Amino acid sequence: MDCKATVKIGAFSRGGLTRGDNQASDHDMGCKEKYVPCGIVDEESGELTITFGSSYKTSDFMVDALEAKWAAMEEQEQMNTQLIQIKMDNGPESSGRRTQFLNRIVQ
Repeated sequence: MDCKATVKIGAFSRGGLTRGDNQASDHDMGCKEKYVPCGIVDEESGELTITFGSSYKTSDFMVDALEAKWAAMEEQEQMNTQLIQIKMDNGPESSGRRTQFLNRIVQ
């Protein structure tokens, strides 16, 4: 589970680098739409789930993404799950010293 940097939504070149024959705006000024991606990978199946938030990369956003992943699972798969091991990068929003993150993850 990991969140990445905020992504500006639009025809932007992301530092001048593009893949393929894409046309991008010269400048990314005035962009109002920004999203934060949060990815969860199931290491057994290789399934990737990406949740986008329109706010900031916070501990609440990360736990909400995990809850959404759980809610999207079939009931039988939930019942068969005995252990969930979460591997995170331990950034400031998910540090073991952050009481908000610990409170939400324990709930």
